Amino acid sequence: MRTFFTAESCKNARPNALNPQSWLQVERGKLPKLSSQSSSASCYRESLIKVPEPPILPFFKPVDYVEVLAQIHEELESCPPQEQSNLFLLQYQVFKGLGDVKLMRRSLRAAWQKAKTVHEKIIFGAWLKYEKQGEELVSDLLTACGKCEKEFGPIDVESHIPFDINVSSQERVLMNGNHTSQYVIFIVGNEKIICDRQKISELSVPFHAMLKGCFSESLSETIDLSENNISPSGMRAISYFSITGSLLEVPPNLLLEILAFANKYCCERLKNACDRRLASLVSSKEDAVELMEYALDENSAVLAASCLQVLLRDLLNCLSDNHVVEIFVHANRQQLAVMVGSGLFALFCFLSEVSMSLNSRSDTTVHFLERLVDFAENDKQRLLAFHQLGCVRLLRKEYDEAHCLFEGAVKAGHIYSVAGLARLNYMKGEKLLSYEKISSAISSVTPLGWMYQERSLYCDNDLRWKDLEKATELDPTLVYPYMYRAASLMRTENAQGALAEINRILGFKLSLECLELRFFIYLALEHYKAALRDVQAILTLCPCYRMFEGRVAASQLCTLVREHVEHWTTADCWARLYDSWSSVDDIKSLSVIYQMLEYDSANSVLYFRQSLLLLRLNCPEAAMRSLQLAWQHASSEHERLVYEGWILYDTGHYEEGLQKAIESISIKRSFEAYFLKAYALADSSLDSSCSSTVISLLEDALRCPSDNLRKGQALNNLGSVFVDCGKLDLAADCYIKALKIRHTRAHQGLARVHFLKSDKAAAYKEMTNLIEKAKYNASAYEKRSEYCDRELAKADLEMVTRLDPLRVYPYRYRAAVLMDSHKEEEAIAELSRAIAFKADLHLLHLRAAFHEHKGDVLGALRDCRAALSVDPNHQEMLELHSRVNSHEP
Repeated sequence: MRTFFTAESCKNARPNALNPQSWLQVERGKLPKLSSQSSSASCYRESLIKVPEPPILPFFKPVDYVEVLAQIHEELESCPPQEQSNLFLLQYQVFKGLGDVKLMRRSLRAAWQKAKTVHEKIIFGAWLKYEKQGEELVSDLLTACGKCEKEFGPIDVESHIPFDINVSSQERVLMNGNHTSQYVIFIVGNEKIICDRQKISELSVPFHAMLKGCFSESLSETIDLSENNISPSGMRAISYFSITGSLLEVPPNLLLEILAFANKYCCERLKNACDRRLASLVSSKEDAVELMEYALDENSAVLAASCLQVLLRDLLNCLSDNHVVEIFVHANRQQLAVMVGSGLFALFCFLSEVSMSLNSRSDTTVHFLERLVDFAENDKQRLLAFHQLGCVRLLRKEYDEAHCLFEGAVKAGHIYSVAGLARLNYMKGEKLLSYEKISSAISSVTPLGWMYQERSLYCDNDLRWKDLEKATELDPTLVYPYMYRAASLMRTENAQGALAEINRILGFKLSLECLELRFFIYLALEHYKAALRDVQAILTLCPCYRMFEGRVAASQLCTLVREHVEHWTTADCWARLYDSWSSVDDIKSLSVIYQMLEYDSANSVLYFRQSLLLLRLNCPEAAMRSLQLAWQHASSEHERLVYEGWILYDTGHYEEGLQKAIESISIKRSFEAYFLKAYALADSSLDSSCSSTVISLLEDALRCPSDNLRKGQALNNLGSVFVDCGKLDLAADCYIKALKIRHTRAHQGLARVHFLKSDKAAAYKEMTNLIEKAKYNASAYEKRSEYCDRELAKADLEMVTRLDPLRVYPYRYRAAVLMDSHKEEEAIAELSRAIAFKADLHLLHLRAAFHEHKGDVLGALRDCRAALSVDPNHQEMLELHSRVNSHEP
């Protein structure tokens, strides 16, 4: 979120303002030496090593998200169907506050599935399309495979809005009466249009009254309609429609004329036909903008919905058009009801989110959020709208307005908005009041990490450090505390301490902000190789990244630093890649591949290697971008098919990935094609007997040319399949071969073989070897804990939590040990420690079971409901929920 809110920096963190140009203008090859003895060097270092204040995020962050998720789930079980989509939208906002993209998308998908109106279908379908940006290639590949992915695609609006005229009793008599032909002549301008009096009278009650009722026109053979804004062509089309019921050959401009005429004379069938015919003609933004005005003026629901769908499905581009923005901003409530029915809050949630991603300070963003406030219907909707608009007002330095909005959010129940109020008081020089506001929040509820992080801004020295340590203890995923501590240590000449601090979080969370800070630390220390590594990793993750609070392109800094690092040949790069891959240093591997791609920007194999690393680093979007680049630069048809297969496989389309692998092999036998086929077959087949086929495929892959990086992975996978089949000697042989070509992760597989052969000591030793070789080894400590006694296991798992607090197994293990010792409260507290910052199904499941064991039915039911919000189809969770629910008082 660094690009969303660029907050002002802490005063203590940047005593000197930075002019990035002073660094960029340094002559190449003559960077100044940064002697630690020099006062100017100290100022230079402090100008680089700075930490911006943590932003007030525009998210819904409840104090107890588990309670909120449980409430949502309970309401979903009993609410009317038409209310479910808005509840899933609220669930989406909770998961967004937790930063879980996968769960956010699941909630949006559920909102789309449960939508009961065409407007909600349009909104959530467009929102899902927006969330899946960059995956258009996947859809194209599925279509080529004969599997057209229709979900979230444009819907047939006409079929979702049925035409239902409430015909009056007078009309019903008319319809059933005498239909003897009788003509009437309508004069329009200088022309006469002969119409069937009976058919025209059937168009509406007003026409029936005119032509068949007590008006004088009912006795006239000629009626002048020249003053009714209808052209002769329009009147002839109406006459034709009265007989045939068709407007198919009528041009758009005439349809608009007839639509207005139909509205004036209450011709519902004619209006409906115009509405639907015009709706079928909307195919571009320009069409939608032009026709939306007519749709709103004439109350044409089908046309309005069709225009809405076109605009929302290309919203990123549409919001750059002032005409589009004006449609949403200036439409009154009645017009919006025509456009979007009851989906007003959902619409402006979506519009606000996209607008904030484009420019959170813009007037457009403010207008959309103001409308979001207007259309909020309950406290949870209001608190979200108030808080988001408050964040934007704060960003625009509209402090009085922001204060009122944050107060409104707090009043509606959003404690997190207290941080906004505290920040505003601080800007007014009321530091003590800010401290007291956050302290009051801490004492009034179960405290969370963000509370201590926020309070740290309003105190100094030891108190600040203490609050930040508490923030990390409660929520180790918060980035600011690590960055502040690292910057503080750097200012006190403790460079190693600073690096250790920033490496703590980079060991489990690849944060661009932290990589940027580490880059500047290395730069200040004149460790140019390490600095280059970090900036190249940054550019791999985000090619357009800008440093110095967005003022300087990272690519510029990369170019300058490279002048101070020895030139690597291609052979040097491959050697370093093997070293970093073997030591499981994925960030260094990313850097090496980035440099190799600078020499050979069309190398598809390197892009593919890059995608594998990014997947291991839990960066799926960047990984998909690299994989698509590999596909774009494929040098042959069989290679292109392999990358298509991996794209499909990585997006969960295993059978289609398998199909691509088979096509590739039919052209040329290759390592990657066989490897892909083995992976895809294993995941697409429910038949356990496919293991022998997977083994055969991996053996075929190993017989094909490839480098040792991939062969090591194939041997490791082959060993895993042999273990699953009980062929331990063959598995051991695979792992040993993998280790000989420096595939370090094979130690873990070999340890498993030793354990299954009842040699626990050998298994422990093997994992120790992995720990010694691997740079990031939280998973190795976790695995080693399975091969030792309880005390050693406890020590290993404590190490896991220090290295990677997001891994949930250690919390579950410690909690289980505590339960075995009849320490129920301590066991629940251990799980709660992790649940506070990670919405994990297994943690919630275990805590629910502990609550059930204690007889706390309400606590168990709450955790069950929250867990089912995370995974509504988890069988064990469903069974526990059913059991606990039956005991609810």
